[in-house]
Amino acid sequence: MTLQETARATIEAYFDDGAFQRDLSTLVSRPTESQDPRGKPHLQAYLKDDMAPMLEDMGFACRFHDNPQADAPPILTAERIEDAALPTVLSYGHGDVVRAQEDQWREGLTPFELIEDGDRLYGRGAADNKVQHLINLRALEAVIKAQGRLGFNAKVIIEMGEETGSPGLKAFCEANKDLLAADVFIASDGPRLRPSTPTIFTGSRGGVSFDLEVNLREGANHSGNFGGLLADPAMILSHALASITDARGQIRIPEWRPTSLTPRIREVLGALPPHDTGIDLDADWGEEELSPVERVFGWNSFAILAMTSGVPAAPLNAIAGSARATCQLRFVVGTEVDDILPALRRHLDREGFEKVEILEHARNSFPATRLDPDHPMVRFAAGAIERAVGVAPDILPNLGGSLPNDCFAEVLGLPTIWVPHSYAGCSQHAPNEHVLKSLSRQALVATTGLFADLADQGLPKD
Repeated sequence: MTLQETARATIEAYFDDGAFQRDLSTLVSRPTESQDPRGKPHLQAYLKDDMAPMLEDMGFACRFHDNPQADAPPILTAERIEDAALPTVLSYGHGDVVRAQEDQWREGLTPFELIEDGDRLYGRGAADNKVQHLINLRALEAVIKAQGRLGFNAKVIIEMGEETGSPGLKAFCEANKDLLAADVFIASDGPRLRPSTPTIFTGSRGGVSFDLEVNLREGANHSGNFGGLLADPAMILSHALASITDARGQIRIPEWRPTSLTPRIREVLGALPPHDTGIDLDADWGEEELSPVERVFGWNSFAILAMTSGVPAAPLNAIAGSARATCQLRFVVGTEVDDILPALRRHLDREGFEKVEILEHARNSFPATRLDPDHPMVRFAAGAIERAVGVAPDILPNLGGSLPNDCFAEVLGLPTIWVPHSYAGCSQHAPNEHVLKSLSRQALVATTGLFADLADQGLPKD
């Protein structure tokens, strides 16, 4: 049998005999909520008690690192160096999860217990990101078991703060370039374009979050006595927000309209099937001249995440003294990152909204990245995955969401290949999060095939 055949048989047996589900159950049972103080002790335990033993059993040497940012979660690195002359693959995962939202899961489900229901495995972190790095680690192990060695060097970094903006990760990568030195980055996060078909994306949209505030006076004033006499901060803020886009959400700030939707990127996106989100999309929303896939993978989008003024739960007959909106811009490469908020300031001033303040959030900000979809490593990965599962993967220039990919693409200077192992309907960041068993089995085979081809053929030549 060839290496690919032997490794495939190994990984299929791992799934079919229930070991995959048992592994995922163990990982999901660890309540690693990085957004909630109660999760703090579990962040360290996930690395020491779950990840390190798994990696050490695979022949990796593990190291635990304090986060360079004070009070941020720890980081684990692991390496298996077989021969300095061999190429090195760096992989990544995050073991933290968003808040559990225990009271919002449907009856019969609980966040930190993996529960099977048909093709679905429910649990917080099942899709984001525990199943994703589990699949990649077990795929590496399948190649090792198939031939007694990996055939290339491998390094792994697991962080525990991605859901709070990956605090300290960029500084850690900058300070540990030698430790993390590699030839290519291969990891997994986010959803596939279609549940049945593997996806490759090579970067991510950036994201910047900020508040817009109008603060006019202390307290509130009777709406009958002062209506028509006192400016309404909620009204001012609403008009300011409405000036940022038109009525269908098309961005009106020139600096927020990217320059990177080139003919080649449009060609790559045009080859994709319709975006299978599992949700009915609004055909009359977003950039009118763009297709749905171009809007989410090739363009910028502005969203109002929350708004408050007065007391929404118990409204009073009063004009509030202040109003606030939490906003976000998702942006692709070709957007001048350092000019996003200054451009917004200029726009608001031009429109007469000088009283609207802009408050940038300290965290939850990621730059945009994108590897050329014609890069040799993209073609190699696509070919290996197609050989493994018999279907060509969908190729995206970047994920619609945001990831700390700049740490690997820019700080470490690596070509970045992301192969997501979930799908858009997985309820990521929501109650009832789950992963599909059928998708996971195919992902195990696809990733094992990719690593087996790397072991057999080495890295592609430029």
